[in-house]
Amino acid sequence: MTLPKSASVPTQELPPPTESAAVSPTRSASERKQTAWRRALVIGMSAYALSRLLVLVGTAVRAAQRAVDARLAGIPEPSTSLSITDALTSWDGLWYLAIVRDGYPDQIPADINFDQIEARAAFFPLFPGAVRAVDSVLPGGDTIAALALNGVLGALAVLLVGLLAREVADERVAGRAMALFSIFPGSFVLSFAYAEALMIVFAGACLLFLRDERWVLAGFAAMLTTATRPNGIAIIAACAVAAFLAIRRNRDWSSLAAPLLAPLGFIGFMLYLDNEVGERRAWSRVQREAWDEGLSFGWTAIELTFEFFTGPFESPTGALTFACLAATAFMAWASVRVGLPWEWLAYSAVIIAMVLLPDTVTIRPRFVLAAFPLFIGVAAWWPEKRVERCSGDDEAQTRSENARYAWDAIVLLSGAGLVGLTGLYISLGAIP
Repeated sequence: MTLPKSASVPTQELPPPTESAAVSPTRSASERKQTAWRRALVIGMSAYALSRLLVLVGTAVRAAQRAVDARLAGIPEPSTSLSITDALTSWDGLWYLAIVRDGYPDQIPADINFDQIEARAAFFPLFPGAVRAVDSVLPGGDTIAALALNGVLGALAVLLVGLLAREVADERVAGRAMALFSIFPGSFVLSFAYAEALMIVFAGACLLFLRDERWVLAGFAAMLTTATRPNGIAIIAACAVAAFLAIRRNRDWSSLAAPLLAPLGFIGFMLYLDNEVGERRAWSRVQREAWDEGLSFGWTAIELTFEFFTGPFESPTGALTFACLAATAFMAWASVRVGLPWEWLAYSAVIIAMVLLPDTVTIRPRFVLAAFPLFIGVAAWWPEKRVERCSGDDEAQTRSENARYAWDAIVLLSGAGLVGLTGLYISLGAIP
């Protein structure tokens, strides 16, 4: 260390600090954190790998059903690989692959309905664009490209959940958050040819950039989020809240870059589609006519929940709606209780509001998955860590054991739900 010129220099120099006295404690703490983070990553990625196997189990059930149906009908049985890829590209995946292959239509018929191929105009461009890019370098065709892309994006989404959890808590919370996010029944969508994985990756990156006050990067990540899915516009709320807090706290007006850039992905797609088909507000018309989208302001969810209580075995849709409402309410409560950052809560609130508002499709497990900060809230709230500090207290130790058993039960139930939900959706038993 260089002393100031005004400082006196002793006649006898002191020995330099030893490695163990000056560097070791800091290095030891850093190493402990790195070890804990590696352990959390192993937990999170192991949970993700296991959850992908559970999704394959669910698709294998459908593949077996198709083979039996073909045998009974006296027709050739489809191969297992074909049945699995068909399952993983069903529902919205068919529309995304139609955009990959044919792009957007150059006109949209009047009174368009769900059965017309031009209805693909309702789906946002970034995921099919990414699939087309991967398909150009990866052999096997666009279907393999879409599924391989989402396999990687799903792992990135899990990693981002862990990084965000580590920002506000510690490595143990990060491990729990990644595991819970991976095994949640709605995570089946990370293996399907859907855009959720890509949206969560961009949204997670944006929330990280907002924490670091890297406003322009946050804005670009938010812009990509809003070009991926309609509910991606929830990230605008996160950017706006973060900017408001930065301005109030530090008069940091540069934070406005994030909310100003955020909606450009959505606006750009709307303008592009209008120009492509030659009419204004084309996307809104397709949503209204082909999907019969309207607003119920939550009434659809209430009706389906009531139907579940009056006839719990009549339809899986009511049961799914009730389960999602209950899970979301608990997750939101836990997230507020632990004090997640306001911008994360704003993003999650808009995500949930957007799935409760429509008249047709209401809250679903895959929509809850998009509100990924709530999984961090549950992981941070979980009482295991707090009660372990009182290991000498028998009552506290009992609570600790109960919390651990409850966590194990949640993981097991989520795994079973992931298999069941995957099979239910690909057998067309419920709307995903």
